[in-house]
Amino acid sequence: MQLGLWGGIKPFARLSLDVCLLVWYGSANVWKIFTDLFDFFPLTALVESEIFCLHGGLSPSIETLDNIRNFDRVQEVPHEGPMCDLLWSDPDDRCGWGISPRGAGYTFGQDISEQFNHTNSLKLIARAHQLVMDGFNWAHEQKVVTIFSAPNYCYRCGNMASILEVDDCKGHTFIQFEPAPRRGEPDVTRRTPDYFL
Repeated sequence: MQLGLWGGIKPFARLSLDVCLLVWYGSANVWKIFTDLFDFFPLTALVESEIFCLHGGLSPSIETLDNIRNFDRVQEVPHEGPMCDLLWSDPDDRCGWGISPRGAGYTFGQDISEQFNHTNSLKLIARAHQLVMDGFNWAHEQKVVTIFSAPNYCYRCGNMASILEVDDCKGHTFIQFEPAPRRGEPDVTRRTPDYFL
């Protein structure tokens, strides 16, 4: 498991998870332990020394994987800087670094991803952070892939989802899937009365 944008604590507080935990366990200590846990989630992962996995994208402050290994990771992600960039940056069709329209992170071109992959002996950057209709989308001449694992995002986007499976020979396959049927959906095999049409 790795940290994504929803890995911080603020979204859970908004959803009253703190209240639920207090009711279930009768102590605020569980909430404190739960929130501390997020500070230990990894920002990135490396698969078979060739596939760099992260939520968002690259940072102009990070040239090597060792730069990431040297982070003081045990903290909440700051609103700017390299840790933030790893969660918010996106690949772009333009060259170089660009200002992200999201208000955090950067956009990065094929030249940037090629240099990062070359410097770190990587074959692929696998990331998430953007809705893609087929569950995955290649960029930068198949050196960057966006993988989206939430089917029918927000119950309205109609997108497929996917996961990337890496085999023992370092080959990879995308497994695509659709959303599970929603509970309580009407039985479409029953005839709908004319007055509802």
